[in-house]
Amino acid sequence: MSTNVDAAVATADTPLPCAAPDPRRWVGLAVLTASLLVVVMDMTILNVALPDLTADLRPGAVAQLWIVDSYALVLAGLLVPLSALADRWGRRRMLLSGFTIFAVVSLLVLVADTAAHVIALRAALGVGGAMIMPATLSLIRTLFTDPRERATALGLWAAMAAVGGAVGPIVGGALLERFSWHAAFLFNVPVMAVAIFAGVAFLPESRSSRPGRLDPLGVALSIGGMVALVYAVKHLGHDGPTALGVSTAVAGAALLTVFARRCLRQDDPMLEVRLFTSRPFTAGIVAALATSAAMIALLLVGSQWLQLVQGWSPLRSGAALLPLAVEGLVGSPLAPSLAARIGARTVLVGGLVSGGLGFLVLGLLPAPLTYPGVAVALLLVGSGTASLGVASAVVMGASTTDQAGSAAAMEETSYEIGGVLGIAVLGSLAALVYRSGLPAGAPESARESLAGALGSPAADAAIASFDRAFSVVGLAGAAVMLVVAVVVHRLVPAELDLADVEH
Repeated sequence: MSTNVDAAVATADTPLPCAAPDPRRWVGLAVLTASLLVVVMDMTILNVALPDLTADLRPGAVAQLWIVDSYALVLAGLLVPLSALADRWGRRRMLLSGFTIFAVVSLLVLVADTAAHVIALRAALGVGGAMIMPATLSLIRTLFTDPRERATALGLWAAMAAVGGAVGPIVGGALLERFSWHAAFLFNVPVMAVAIFAGVAFLPESRSSRPGRLDPLGVALSIGGMVALVYAVKHLGHDGPTALGVSTAVAGAALLTVFARRCLRQDDPMLEVRLFTSRPFTAGIVAALATSAAMIALLLVGSQWLQLVQGWSPLRSGAALLPLAVEGLVGSPLAPSLAARIGARTVLVGGLVSGGLGFLVLGLLPAPLTYPGVAVALLLVGSGTASLGVASAVVMGASTTDQAGSAAAMEETSYEIGGVLGIAVLGSLAALVYRSGLPAGAPESARESLAGALGSPAADAAIASFDRAFSVVGLAGAAVMLVVAVVVHRLVPAELDLADVEH
């Protein structure tokens, strides 16, 4: 093991001999990746179903915002405490409970007839998501004791996350062509029923032999801090630097700082914050956060461009985003073996650079944008996501089995915060550029959104302005990815091998 890794994990337990591989590990991986696929798809299916849901229930502007945000707020707030509880209670038990919540809550949509009902259902789904997502990573850490096998498994896990994000709009579009918006929820029920039975049959139970303490004050600090921070970022992205947004951000940061300091003072903390002393671990978290931010912004603005500028249906627009998933699906399982040949740092940095070049292509395409050029950009960005499996292998490998829950919680939190930042920062940048390109006499509806401009005298100017906004998102995404590539290059030692990142 390299000295870098030794220093990074000096606070961990003395490593134990590796256990014999679980014979059910690959079937168990299929269950875990399939469940992750459905959870990620569920996030993007709602985006497609939202117009029909709004037309049916007619929620106000505030209610619409909470329909979208309630899931993310609850999920972000509960990731850390539920991961800590799973270490003690049982990770498989937590996962199966999350499956059950997802299925039951999705079925309850049949009796939802107000916006308040839908907000409550979305919040409950956030509870289920917080139980499912980190548990998948923790169980992969337990199932795969060999670090190279684990890297391959995490590559497949990352591939399913990428596929879920791209396939969700396709499935949502296909469902909405035949059924009402309720189908976006009901889709989860049979899939989760199968996942429950498969999980019982093929997944072993896993607990930490040294679980972190269930600290009521720590729970309150982590939930309060994460919810406040996520809410503040969303609020600032939507309304700009208001007193409420800034004060909430400061409060959230303060609560999380107190929580981190509290964990550092404890021998058995609820969250093993000391993992950040590992430079490779930190690099993996930073790579996941930046990639999530750029990808979510690309999906958000790109799907609107396809439907409103190109005039394509939700189904066709979803299919047009497939290049983003294809490269991730093909490259993610191959990335660990490539890392074994040329080094983990080279693959991680190369993936970030590839993604940055994809965004740069988008930013430099001549106006008006056409789909073939955008498809090339999507392919390059998708190839960059293939390295996320290596990032996960570094993150999970830098933790012991006992610390797997903390590592999983922090990685999933980075994805969640990254997605929120992508929408708030890059999405707001796109909105600012779009509005700045409208003529002075454009109606207020046109300034609110491109959809409000279509059919008005300002339609042509709005379409051209949205084209420019999409290009600016490309340039901003390129800057984010390339800067993070430099940071990761500095954090990860050149000699790091995935087999060395092991406890």
